[in-house]
Amino acid sequence: MAVAETGSASGQRAAAGTVEIRELECFLILAEELHFGRTGDRLYVSQSRVSQLIRSLEQRIGARLVDRTSRRVRLTWRGEDFLTALRPAYIALRDTVDNARAAASGLSGPLRIGFQGVVGHGLIDVIGEFEDRFPECAVEIAELPLSDPFGPLYRDEVNIAVVLLPVAEPTLVLGPVFSRQPQYLAVSRRHPFAGRIALDAEDLATTPLVGVAAPAPDYWRETQAPAFTPSGTPVPRGPEAGTLQEGLSLVAANRGVMLLCYPTTEHHHRRDVAYVPVTGLPDSALGLVWRGNRETALVRAFADAVAGVLA
Repeated sequence: MAVAETGSASGQRAAAGTVEIRELECFLILAEELHFGRTGDRLYVSQSRVSQLIRSLEQRIGARLVDRTSRRVRLTWRGEDFLTALRPAYIALRDTVDNARAAASGLSGPLRIGFQGVVGHGLIDVIGEFEDRFPECAVEIAELPLSDPFGPLYRDEVNIAVVLLPVAEPTLVLGPVFSRQPQYLAVSRRHPFAGRIALDAEDLATTPLVGVAAPAPDYWRETQAPAFTPSGTPVPRGPEAGTLQEGLSLVAANRGVMLLCYPTTEHHHRRDVAYVPVTGLPDSALGLVWRGNRETALVRAFADAVAGVLA
C-alpha cells in the first residue's frame, strides 16, 4: 500500500488505496490521549480536523477504529489491532527518515565528548538517546585532565567538552549550562571537618586548600580553589593536583581539602574521604563547550539534545 503526505488544502483527498501520514500520526496520538481536544493540541490543529482525519482513515481502511461518546473515547477492537500493527511500522518509518536526514545533514560519524571527573546519569541518558536517534553517529567518551579542561578541544582530541564553569575562552562557544549544584568540600576522615554536617565558606580560611595545576587558565583555577573567602580572608594554599584522583589522594592523605561539585562526590565514594556541603559559595555548574570554528551539525545536534533534557 502506498503512503502519501497530506496535501496543503484541508479538503484535498489522497488517491484511492493510499494512506496519509497525517492520518496515521493523528490516530497514534489519539490512541495515547483518548481525547480529541488534547490530540488537536499536540498536532496544532482543531478538534474538528482531528475528527476529519480519523474519519478519513476509517474510510480508507473500511472499519471503525474509534468509538466516541459524550463521556469517553476508546479504540474499537479493530482499532486496537490496527494500533498494535501500526506502531512498530511507524517507528521504523520515522527512524528511516531520521537516519536519511542525519546522513544528508552530516549527522553521522564519530562524536568525541570530553568530560571532567564523571559522566553523570543524566548525561549518560542523553548520550544513549542521541545514539538511538542517530545510529550512524558513534559517540566516544574521553576523560579530561582536571588541570587541562580546554586543551583537548584546542588540540582536536575531542569535538565537545563538558567542563566546570567558568568558561572565558574567546574562541570557544559555551552551549547549554546544567547541573547547578551546591559545592562540597572533600576532607580526610582524619580532618576536624569530617564530622561537620555543613561548612561555611569562611571556614576555608582555616585549612589548606588543594589547588588545580597548570595549564588550566588562571581564572578557572582561581574559581575551583579561591585564594580568598567571600569576606576577603586569605585561604591557605595547599598542594596542586593535575587530576581528580590525584586531588582525592592528597585529600585522603590529609595534605589539604578540595572543593568539588556534587555529581563528583556522588560517584567517588571513598572510605578515607568525607564530603561536606559548603554554604556561602556560588553553585557549581557544568557547561557544554566547543570550538567556534569546529562547529558541525553533529555538535549542534548534541548541544540541542543536552539543552532539551538537562538545561
